[in-house]
Amino acid sequence: MSESRAKHKLCRRIGECVWGHPKCPSIKRPYPAGQHGQKRSKKLSTYGTLLMEKQKLRAFYCISEKQLYIAYKNAKMGEGQTSEKLLRRLELRLDAVLFRSGMAPSVFAAKQFVSHRHIMIDGRVVDRGSYCLRPGQVVAIKVEKSPNVAEIAKKTDAMIPPYLEVDKENCKVTIIRAPEIQEIPVKADVMSVVEFYAR
Repeated sequence: MSESRAKHKLCRRIGECVWGHPKCPSIKRPYPAGQHGQKRSKKLSTYGTLLMEKQKLRAFYCISEKQLYIAYKNAKMGEGQTSEKLLRRLELRLDAVLFRSGMAPSVFAAKQFVSHRHIMIDGRVVDRGSYCLRPGQVVAIKVEKSPNVAEIAKKTDAMIPPYLEVDKENCKVTIIRAPEIQEIPVKADVMSVVEFYAR
């Protein structure tokens, strides 16, 4: 199985693209893979439904089970609704911000840019995609040392969310504020994810 198909395996299972990608295999084949994929219509149990929503959220941000659980545990602390805090925390991950701002063509590319040390936060190199950004912080590509990455960033189109300020020419993104829940285009029921972990 190719890397591209592997990335969209869950999309085939749920019948729609997790990221809304126009070239996702689920667009042409909105049913599970395999010989009997079109005939499968088994209704999920309550547990199965909650698990599916968790998997969708994991896929959307391309994170591991451990990373999602840690984010959930952190979201549980303090005041406020856990589901909203969880979603904001995931959305303000460094790799998610790079993708959402149009500095990377995909969340997978964003992770690669970060791990290969092409990205700076407030002038310092950060190589952890899980780094949680705060309002006022500036994310930038090391243009002089990473000209190819900078060129990709300048050519990538994206619908810039209002909580980010993007300077394409200088490859910089400023976090203006925390995102509102309705501004996050996630295709998973986050309340179900919280319910899954709270069982």
